[in-house]
Amino acid sequence: MSHPVTGIDHVLLIGGDLDGVAAQYARLGFALSPPGLHSAAKGTANHTIMLQHDYIELLGILRDTELNRQRRAVLERSGPGLHAIACRVADAEAAARDLAHLGIATESLSHFDRPVPLDGGGVGRAAFSTLNFRTEDVPVGLLFMCQHKTPDTVWLPALMRHANSAIGITAVKAVSDDPQPDAARLARLLGVAAVTRADGGAMIDTGRNSASIWMQRREQLERQYPAAWIDATPGGGYAVLQIGVARMDLALSCLTAAEVASYPTVQGHAVAPDQAGGVILEFVAS
Repeated sequence: MSHPVTGIDHVLLIGGDLDGVAAQYARLGFALSPPGLHSAAKGTANHTIMLQHDYIELLGILRDTELNRQRRAVLERSGPGLHAIACRVADAEAAARDLAHLGIATESLSHFDRPVPLDGGGVGRAAFSTLNFRTEDVPVGLLFMCQHKTPDTVWLPALMRHANSAIGITAVKAVSDDPQPDAARLARLLGVAAVTRADGGAMIDTGRNSASIWMQRREQLERQYPAAWIDATPGGGYAVLQIGVARMDLALSCLTAAEVASYPTVQGHAVAPDQAGGVILEFVAS
């Protein structure tokens, strides 16, 4: 039986101040979707930043509900930041059955939709099904699966044109005391056969047109980014979000116009967590 996960669909930044985080990302040169209001049962709202094959979701919690209990808990425990990764699946219900046959437990199958303003006027619906991996099986943050029932109302052309020339998510990085075992646990959930030892840690190649996931020891990340920046990311979540851009000069122009300082890295330029919703945001040439 084949594994149903086919890569990384999107990453989820959870913040206490959705409007504030959205304003930060707009200043950094990203085009954001209008605010999307989820159902009363979910009690959340979002903005999306649509890229070629994946996207960033900025999520805010409007009211306490049972369906957002898990995400409220991580926000209250660790503060805002990059807390979750969503995996691509073609069919969430089938994924639950297939993963059970593979000995992998799942929970909280959910179906929902939200209104979407369309490019040519009018309002459409974006519909999804999601399925969670068990929190105790995930070594870092939250991991769930997302089925897009209406991709044409999510990847809208107008939302994919970014002033900073962003193309896609290239990598996410987490602090890990035991990178190789943590990466192996995550790779099993993602259906990845091998984990590569690299850069003082471990790297998971999640597939074609899909971001890599890095587990690195604290001391290795400190060789790449300021220690104070790492401290400002949520414990138990992801510290770094790498975004590939077509033109670094455009990305840097957006930072200059916003009066946001950047930190030169081996691969590109990074922005501090207090300017990017609680994650170190690194622009790299794509």
